[in-house]
Order: sequence, then structure tokens, then C-alpha cells
Amino acid sequence: MPNPRDAGGGVIALRPFVPAKNFEVSKRFYRDLGFRTEVIAPALVEMHVGQHSFLLQDFYVPEYAGNFVMHMLVDNVQVWWDRLCVIDLPGRYGLESPRAPVVAGPLKATHFADPSGVLWHIAQPLRMRPE
Repeated sequence: MPNPRDAGGGVIALRPFVPAKNFEVSKRFYRDLGFRTEVIAPALVEMHVGQHSFLLQDFYVPEYAGNFVMHMLVDNVQVWWDRLCVIDLPGRYGLESPRAPVVAGPLKATHFADPSGVLWHIAQPLRMRPE
């Protein structure tokens, strides 16, 4: 069986669908984090940061959201930590405080939950991989 990529089926994008318990609150949350919103449909937006993105949907199943993890690899986790502190997740969104960055194996990482319970893991490699 031929590989789809080898048969002209190259991947253009690979984006997860992230659930939103309250679509408007989730859009505001991600904009506060620094994402740019692009409306795709009334119940679907693409959230962009740099050249990367994910799809935020006005759809919520607690079991899905509670088992969903987004991992974002960055070149400076401190910048994202500083942003999280300024946003004030407990005060603005009633969320638990994010965890300060810690070294875990080859990464320095912070993690926090979004308003729908999706866990975010933002990590910086301690040694950048060779190109």
C-alpha cells in the first residue's frame, strides 16, 4: 500500500480541535495569551500564534476536555510564564494559578488549564535540537 505522502497527498496542516465549554470566554482567554483569532464558521475559529494554529470549537464534552493536552514547544518559556502572570488566570478566569517553570528532563516547562479544563504544557528544550 503506498504512503499517502508519496502519492501526492502531502500534509498542508495538522491542527487539533480544542473544545470550549464557553466559546466566548475561551476565545478571550486565548487572545489574552497572545493568539490571533480567525473566524472559520460561527462555532469554529482558528487560533494563530506565529505560523502555528489550532481550531477552537464551540463544542464541549467534559471527558474529552479533561483528557486533552496541548503541548507547545517554545524557545523561551520565561516569556510565556511572564504573560501568564500578567493575565492573572485566577482573578480573570477563576482558574488555578499556573505552575512556575521547572526543569523536567530535557525541558523547562510550565503548565496550566484553560477555562474548559484543557491542560496546556508549554516547554522549552534545554538544548536546542540540531536542524
